[in-house]
Amino acid sequence: MKLNRKYKEKACAERNTCENGKASSPIGKGKIRFLWILLVYVLGACQEYLDIVPDNVATIENAFKLRNEAEKYLFTCYSYLPLTGDAWYNVGMFAGDEIWLPQSAQTTWHAAFRIAQGQQNKDAPLFDEWGGARKGGANYRDEYKIFRGIRHCNIFLENVKDLNKVPDLPIEMRERWIGEVEFLLAYYHYYLFRMYGPIPIINENTPIDVPATKRMPVDECVQFISDLLSQAAEKLPSRIVDENSEFGRVNKSIALAVKAKLWVYAASPLFNGNSDYANFRDHEDDLLFNSDYDLSKWEKARDAAKEAIDEAEQSGHALYRYENDVLGLSSETKTQLNIRNAVTGRWSKEHVWALSGSSFINQNLCMPPMQRGSQVGRHLLSGLWGAPLKIARMFYTKNGIPIEEDKTLDFSDHFELRNGTEQERFYIEPNERTARLNFDREPRFYADLGFDGGIWYMKDGNATGSDVNTFFVRSKNSERAGYGDFVNWNETGYFVKKLVHWESTTQGSTEPVWKNYPWPEIRLADLYLLYAEALNEVEPGSSTAIAYLDKIRERAGLNGVVESWQTYSTNPGKYSTQGGLREIIHRERMIELAFEGQRFWDLRRWKKSLEELNKDITGMNIIGKSVEAYNNERVIYSQGFIGPRDYLWPIGNFDIRRNSNLVENPGW
Repeated sequence: MKLNRKYKEKACAERNTCENGKASSPIGKGKIRFLWILLVYVLGACQEYLDIVPDNVATIENAFKLRNEAEKYLFTCYSYLPLTGDAWYNVGMFAGDEIWLPQSAQTTWHAAFRIAQGQQNKDAPLFDEWGGARKGGANYRDEYKIFRGIRHCNIFLENVKDLNKVPDLPIEMRERWIGEVEFLLAYYHYYLFRMYGPIPIINENTPIDVPATKRMPVDECVQFISDLLSQAAEKLPSRIVDENSEFGRVNKSIALAVKAKLWVYAASPLFNGNSDYANFRDHEDDLLFNSDYDLSKWEKARDAAKEAIDEAEQSGHALYRYENDVLGLSSETKTQLNIRNAVTGRWSKEHVWALSGSSFINQNLCMPPMQRGSQVGRHLLSGLWGAPLKIARMFYTKNGIPIEEDKTLDFSDHFELRNGTEQERFYIEPNERTARLNFDREPRFYADLGFDGGIWYMKDGNATGSDVNTFFVRSKNSERAGYGDFVNWNETGYFVKKLVHWESTTQGSTEPVWKNYPWPEIRLADLYLLYAEALNEVEPGSSTAIAYLDKIRERAGLNGVVESWQTYSTNPGKYSTQGGLREIIHRERMIELAFEGQRFWDLRRWKKSLEELNKDITGMNIIGKSVEAYNNERVIYSQGFIGPRDYLWPIGNFDIRRNSNLVENPGW
């Protein structure tokens, strides 16, 4: 959803209105710095260095005298939404095992990638959303950003719910504004809950003399967030009517989609029946985790996902399909564009929630220099992001099943060399020799990944826009996209094609022009997969769950689950059992949502991180100059994940010491 410019300009309003109702003055930090930080945590109060209040209004009272000033405060509440369209601030992108950066070029590393390398700690937590530190550069700090967002939401609700305030605000608009901020308040709590587990529930503008709050049990946190999202949904419009001025503001579909994700997360093994935290208690001996398995959580997840899907579809959302082709593209390329544009399409109907204030800005880090075309702006085409070999292996065969299960295709030697044929010309450049692993794969493999010898279709890859004789990749050592020829290199040999908009201009007489798109925080495909997952947990082997998987598979150019497994799998009845269908759903989810920052969170909630994040990160032998030398597996890094400690973020020594009511997460 598109955030209008005026919202961005107003977004910082009211950010330094203090507890006593006065605007803070620009005094030095000096001796009072610690006191200010303490006030920020306990109260969500502002600091002396924040922006001035809107139009120099100096008090909370004046901020809610008129609709115009209150609207500015509304935009302030929005301004704390995470910037997940910038991978530097999207922890799900780099803290796991899905995208890897060059090991010897640490200038490209950031906090999330350091977490992937086992550097998380309690002395100075990385990507610290509790205190707001170490998310960007080494000295980055946005102190208690999420808690400040929560505080501003509570201030707004306290004032706008008072009918004696903002007298020129119509009741219908008042209700909608309240719904928007209730959603934001719920989302900020959800954002923290997903990282830390038990969190404080802050649902009022806390006075100065109230002691610092404590963490609340997981089930209470989930219920609080869920209730708030339900309240918000009742007040929000089904769709944004005035698109010119209101794109970017939340609607009912978004609120219900977040509620669905909340309940699936709460119903998953990390928070449902997890004995690892059976003795996790606070200082008052209150239990923070319920270790008993509760099927009703999956029932709530199922119902929430279905409600979200129904609302989204009624509001016009649908799975994206590339239609109205005027370029004469092949069916193979059109299927790939179905997949790529489901993410990169600007204001795609599949995007239930797209973050207008956070466009994806890292396309140059995904796309390498190509064969064919001048591409004069090569220094901006780094292709730095590498997908490990285990991610390349994760995708299905062309028959729609895992490569280790396909009884008709031999993948026993992933690095056997083959030549691309004319029949494969829309996937692999004819006569290019590349690894067996790159042949006979599903369309999502070719839509998501670039590899040595692989086709990379872009609209400007051919003078006519055709997909014949278009871009392809050569990434062996000293080749155009390879190690030794470029300042930045891809560590694994697999490039992230999925996130590059196919209409970006990457060759000609000027530097590349990237066609940016709002980051799709929630797609309809995500909701379909959540619904299928919850259904299978409540109704083992659910045929309805399979039907929702098949919607996504059909869009991706695959046959349905039943047909694919019965015809091609060494385990033809796998889908008929709860455990087998669960495995299929999990893999389908990891494939469909690859490189969108979801795998990291899914592995955690499934409690699969202990297994997956203790596997080696491997890639092609990028220093190899010959095709024979290049196509060999090379260990890049040996990841280490400690369970159960690493499933939850550390709050950190600083905040634990200065708030005696807090307890640290187990293992830290």
